[in-house]
Amino acid sequence: MRLLREQGVTAPAGFRAAGIAAGIKASGARDLALVFNEGPDYAAAGVFTSNKVKAAPVLWSKQVLGTGQLRAVILNSGGANACTGPGGFQDTHATAEAVAAALSDWGTETGAIEVAVCSTGLIGDRLPMDKVLAGAREIVREMAGGLSGGDEAAQAIMTTDTVAKQVAVHHPNDWTVGGMAKGAGMLAPSLATMLCVLTTDAAAEPAALEAALRRATARTFDRLDVDGSCSTNDTVLLLASGASGIAPPQSDLDEAVLRACDDLCAQLQADAEGVTKRVIVTVTGAASDDDALTVARTVARDSLVKTALFGSDPNWGRVLAAVGMAP
Repeated sequence: MRLLREQGVTAPAGFRAAGIAAGIKASGARDLALVFNEGPDYAAAGVFTSNKVKAAPVLWSKQVLGTGQLRAVILNSGGANACTGPGGFQDTHATAEAVAAALSDWGTETGAIEVAVCSTGLIGDRLPMDKVLAGAREIVREMAGGLSGGDEAAQAIMTTDTVAKQVAVHHPNDWTVGGMAKGAGMLAPSLATMLCVLTTDAAAEPAALEAALRRATARTFDRLDVDGSCSTNDTVLLLASGASGIAPPQSDLDEAVLRACDDLCAQLQADAEGVTKRVIVTVTGAASDDDALTVARTVARDSLVKTALFGSDPNWGRVLAAVGMAP
């Protein structure tokens, strides 16, 4: 498989994307992204935050994914729409309705139940819905084929990220997995504070997509830890257009999705807030994978281990002490 960081969600056939400045961010930077599946298939799967406090877009997107179908994902940065009560959920629903109406006017009959919504930014404030809804109408007109739309979408979901994060994995049998992600702060399993949209032109059923996605996230995003804080908005979505006409075996789909998630995970780690070191914790000799993961997380989150690493001090005694504290 060939991996390219210069490409993203529009690398697979059958996808368009856009990123615009809708005015949500005071800086005037891009803050609204759209990923659109042109088909012929619309299969989709998702995994979401394990935090009991779930943002309105997470509740909405979990609900619509019950159908196993998505035509579009709308994402905003500049506000998390979390802890905003019933009004925040109504705002999310209105956003999906606006995107669906704009896509229908554009010529693709779409219902709100086919639109996932993702938000990232500060927790607690309602979104400026006049700007969000106007942006939803504008962004449909801005959708581009080719790679430019994917670049702009990846830029539009950034918050404290310093660089856009995207990847494409090209399988030798002529199908592709593409993706984009944002992270930076509140990074801890599960998932690691992030929004991630993955696309593929492979033909696959929703159950196959979910299996591949869960296996990949368990080995990548679920093991990324920077500050021990689990976000309210974590979302990873996988959409399949079937445009390649190729239905790969599950093992090939699993491997390609894993490669994409693993690379995006590395990009998130490299650009995390305040990071000066990148460390991989490897555990050998544990009785089980679960025990190994517990020990690794305990070591990774230990304050004394972190200070030793920050100071470039090879104090391995702190590592052993942390291992002994593992539950």
